[in-house]
Amino acid sequence: MPNFVGTILVLVLVLFILMIIASCIKIVPQAQALVIERLGAYMGTWGVGIHFKAPFIDRVAKRVTLKEQVVDFAPQPVITKDNVTMRIDTVVFFQITDPKLFAYGVENPIMAIENLTATTLRNIIGDLELDQTLTSREVINTKMRASLDIATDPWGIKVNRVELKNIIPPAAIQDAMEKQMKAERERREAILRAEGEKKSTILVAEGQKESAILDAEAEKQAAILRAEAKKEATIREAEGQAQAILKVQQANADGLKMLKEASADSAVLQLKSLEAFAKAADGQATKIIIPSDIQGLAGMVKAVAEVAKEN
Repeated sequence: MPNFVGTILVLVLVLFILMIIASCIKIVPQAQALVIERLGAYMGTWGVGIHFKAPFIDRVAKRVTLKEQVVDFAPQPVITKDNVTMRIDTVVFFQITDPKLFAYGVENPIMAIENLTATTLRNIIGDLELDQTLTSREVINTKMRASLDIATDPWGIKVNRVELKNIIPPAAIQDAMEKQMKAERERREAILRAEGEKKSTILVAEGQKESAILDAEAEKQAAILRAEAKKEATIREAEGQAQAILKVQQANADGLKMLKEASADSAVLQLKSLEAFAKAADGQATKIIIPSDIQGLAGMVKAVAEVAKEN
């Protein structure tokens, strides 16, 4: 029985020693660091890897994450230079660069960053008017990041970025801004509509102008063609009349020639004279006076024939 109790005590003692040894072995993962204290004083900072601490006298004072962290702060009331109260919420991106300063620099680092952010934001917005505040996000972000980065250096914190997430003006200001934007949109719409109507009018006028020019050109070409056709017709008519006159003259000449060749007597000449008078009076309203001395007329015709014969 005493041996059994002694064995149990030995096993308990061995288990206790193993537990102590296990608790003294620390493995630090990637992107983390451990702040170690020995008898309450800062002893060192452990990085990635396996570490051993002295039992009972060493302890892990703080486990620090070295990755970039994001903190979203609630909206803070701020007053602009023209005395407009608005609410702005911010987002801060920071990273711990010195675990020792982070562990011993400030009691509550996140709360300290929040209060520092609100104070810096009030100081920056207080120098800007409402319109500048709404249109200068990048300027405000840059100024806040620079100020917070300098202020958090003693805490082992580096502020990488600061973003203004929402800028919430008062309801009356929002209504006025909405009315202003609506009026601006209506003005732009009216300008665009007027420009469209102007372009449409110009295009219609240019179309009418082109149409009038084309009509004038067509009328000009038509007049030219009509004049050319009339000219051609006149020329053809004149040529036809000239050819008719030539044919009549040729026929007369041929008749005289035939009379000459036939040695026509006075009776034939008288008959031809009468036929000539008949043709001259055919379809005419002119009165033809025939001389009573037809014999003398025949003699005159004979004389004409003699003259033609001599010629």
